[in-house]
Amino acid sequence: MSKVKPSPLPPDTLIGGYRVIRRVAAGGFGVVYQAIDPDGQQVAIKEYLPASLVSRAPGDLLPQVAPEKLSLYRLGLKSFFEEGRSLAQISHASVVSVMNFFRENETVYMVMNYLEGASLQEYILIARDLKQEKVFRESTIRSLFDEILRGLRIVHQHKMLHLDIKPANIFITDDNKSVLIDFGAAREVLSKEGNFIRPMYTPGFAAPEMYRRDSAMGPWTDIYAIGACMYACMQGYPPVEAPQRMSNDRMTLALKKLQGVYSDNLIEVVQWCMALDPLARPQSVFALQKELNTVGELRYTRLSVGEKVRLQFETMVAGTKKTVLKATNIGHRAT
Repeated sequence: MSKVKPSPLPPDTLIGGYRVIRRVAAGGFGVVYQAIDPDGQQVAIKEYLPASLVSRAPGDLLPQVAPEKLSLYRLGLKSFFEEGRSLAQISHASVVSVMNFFRENETVYMVMNYLEGASLQEYILIARDLKQEKVFRESTIRSLFDEILRGLRIVHQHKMLHLDIKPANIFITDDNKSVLIDFGAAREVLSKEGNFIRPMYTPGFAAPEMYRRDSAMGPWTDIYAIGACMYACMQGYPPVEAPQRMSNDRMTLALKKLQGVYSDNLIEVVQWCMALDPLARPQSVFALQKELNTVGELRYTRLSVGEKVRLQFETMVAGTKKTVLKATNIGHRAT
């Protein structure tokens, strides 16, 4: 039976002088509320509330932590607090603005500017359902990620990593600004100390090194996720998750289908960002920005009829192999 998620704070709860209006979102590591500050302005408040470590009954304020999980809970709490402190020092239009952070109810709250709009993930789902050749225009993808990279570059200059870049964490405001939200520092600390790495990351957007405890992470880790987000904007779907790519990488085949739809340069940029070897990726946001922005005349290499037939055949063969492998595995389990 699945564990019951901790209950959010009820409407009209007062925390740190802010009045909770409603729960906006909830994830594995926290709950985000819409709230009103003492001056009557709308804010967003994120509460550290890791579902795997705590419980909370409806109407209660204090999270309940089992004694054997207390040290891990406190470790994540410290990391979440430090994340708030670091983000409060960053002032950039493309990075969520942290205005305040405080301890209360034996947890930590992070107060941010309240954004009106929708996530990139929502836009991808809408665009995908239109079933057009291009999910997004190339110019849209380039301008969107140019904005996000400007913010990410500042984050990296502050010796921080995001570690959970995905379309759901790229917010498009009603006045057409792109903002990075929901950083994953506490998530990363808990994954290092706890025994539950896999659920910590979003399949398809997490770099291979995030699945291994002995691998160094750096700007190249966030850059992999940026490439995966670009891929999702082009395909309408997330890429295959890294561990599966390590055993059977079909990324080149998937991107080849987009030849003629998107420029060779954009396809090459995505491949570069999503290299399985961290050293084969751009090592800094600046290097990626330079390539994304210094594009001359764009080439669109269209597949010949023969190439399209071969590509379709290769895809069919791959699908058949997958079906056979799945059936074989079921047979093994049955015996």
